[in-house]
Amino acid sequence: MIAELVSSALGLALYLNTLSADFCYDDSRAIKTNQDLLPETPWTHIFYNDFWGTLLTHSGSHKSYRPLCTLSFRLNHAIGGLNPWSYHLVNVLLHAAVTGLFTSFSKILLGDGYWTFMAGLMFASHPIHTEAVAGIVGRADVGASLFFLLSLLCYIKHCSTRGYSARTWGWFLGSGLCAGCSMLWKEQGVTVLAVSAVYDVFVFHRLKIKQILPTIYKRKNLSLFLSISLLIFWGSSLLGARLYWMGNKPPSFSNSDNPAADSDSLLTRTLTFFYLPTKNLWLLLCPDTLSFDWSMDAVPLLKTVCDWRNLHTVAFYTGLLLLAYYGLKSPSVDRECNGKTVTNGKQNANGHSCLSDVEYQNSETKSSFASKVENGIKNDVSQRTQLPSTENIVVLSLSLLIIPFVPATNLFFYVGFVIAERVLYIPSMGFCLLITVGARALYVKVQKRFLKSLIFYATATLIVFYGLKTAIRNGDWQNEEMLYRSGIKVNPAKAWGNLGNVLKSQSKISEAESAYRNALYYRSNMADMLYNLGLLLQENSRFAEALHYYKLAIGSRPTLASAYLNTGIILMNQGRTEEARRTFLKCSEIPDENLKDPHAHKSSVTSCLYNLGKLYHEQGHYEVWPMPLCPFPSPLF
Repeated sequence: MIAELVSSALGLALYLNTLSADFCYDDSRAIKTNQDLLPETPWTHIFYNDFWGTLLTHSGSHKSYRPLCTLSFRLNHAIGGLNPWSYHLVNVLLHAAVTGLFTSFSKILLGDGYWTFMAGLMFASHPIHTEAVAGIVGRADVGASLFFLLSLLCYIKHCSTRGYSARTWGWFLGSGLCAGCSMLWKEQGVTVLAVSAVYDVFVFHRLKIKQILPTIYKRKNLSLFLSISLLIFWGSSLLGARLYWMGNKPPSFSNSDNPAADSDSLLTRTLTFFYLPTKNLWLLLCPDTLSFDWSMDAVPLLKTVCDWRNLHTVAFYTGLLLLAYYGLKSPSVDRECNGKTVTNGKQNANGHSCLSDVEYQNSETKSSFASKVENGIKNDVSQRTQLPSTENIVVLSLSLLIIPFVPATNLFFYVGFVIAERVLYIPSMGFCLLITVGARALYVKVQKRFLKSLIFYATATLIVFYGLKTAIRNGDWQNEEMLYRSGIKVNPAKAWGNLGNVLKSQSKISEAESAYRNALYYRSNMADMLYNLGLLLQENSRFAEALHYYKLAIGSRPTLASAYLNTGIILMNQGRTEEARRTFLKCSEIPDENLKDPHAHKSSVTSCLYNLGKLYHEQGHYEVWPMPLCPFPSPLF
């Protein structure tokens, strides 16, 4: 219990300075302009709209169905309005709770000792979590992780009490319900069912690959077969229900969101998609360079097999296969305890006895198991109460690292991002376990006390460095200006463009213009940046230049209604009424299909119609009915 409390306290303490942070990046659209959070909006709309407040079946919807997260935002809004402090507080408390649960989960695998403590501290302090905790929209990942762990812990209880009692299947029901809740916080939460199956097969029953089919065929363990079948059924039901609810259509994204998915070259798509998991693992291992956004050209496409980054890909998958082989290889001898033969209570070659890591850290002392027997506390230890071997933990850690990340790999469907740090919140659990169990295995294997101390303090130092990086990164999330400036190195086009918006809101006009032009230097066809620059010039009475950039924005994105609107207003003010009329009419004809923000589009179209009516009024045309808008006009009275 002490390990859980200390780990949670560290997770809480590291993010206390974020309580004074402002709304940043995606927070505006998900919270400040999201109509689903307003008290006058029926709360049931949350279950029909996506995370950003767009109807889920709309062609432009992001298809991010996270009603429980949106509901938590609505409760925040009801209590504190748009004060960011309360939103950040909930995020930090959720992270502390997840850290405590992860430490409890680690104790099941590593025992009640300081390696469990190390795993909890590593998770609490890892810098990759900063976006999920400091960024308010990251609550989706943190909340999903909370129910992910609750579901996994319930399933572990189900395994330990396996039978046909009501209690056993009550734990299973709890696991299924928590898995559903996790999915309703964020989509990847449903993957906990697959991780639970891995735990059941490879950790609890300690089966090897070649033993699975004979076990099923010979029906040696009907309870295992039934549990796995129910996990598959429940997971398929959840995925089927979600696909139906989102209209049976995948989301659509622009080429800047995921350039590799938009590439015409199969080789480019293949090499890049294989490389991206390598880049994500490096962010977990060495989170030195972090960014609020990794879209566009933040990760250049791999277009040829000669690209040196392919070496990273080969090394990554080779290491992954070796770890998987190590964890799943067939036993060479009969194992009596934790998958290893144990003699006289001593640890085996890999440092694993039936006991916790505390018990085998000093091989010269009497085992705790023997003490318990002598004291009459426990006379026998069944297989299910024994700690898993290193191989078992490696398999489970790999499943935690890989399976929740699979939806982001573009393997089954394209996603709207290249890299998203908050997506790594759940996979980081597997990473922290892998690092900890690796350090523990080395610690036990080496004989010299100096080397043992070196391994222990190296692991502790890594945690300290992670904590320092997290504290520094939290400073970047204090406000949007600092956040965008920190991302210039990784994604200059997006960072300069967003920084221009911030500088403009601060009335730093010349700096804002320079920021917009810097963004366009790196990516000249960004419609939003062209429009924003045009708007800045228009507000400063530089109308000719503004028109130029509005036209470029329209050329880059013909559906950008706000660009048509402002173009028409300038033309109307310059007396070019016929051009203005045509511009307003064209704007009014643009459908809202496949648009990310249909609400903003409709607002611009409404303004166009208003200005068109104003133009007709000034010209004395009181009975004009534009055919595209009203093909069957009612008679005037």
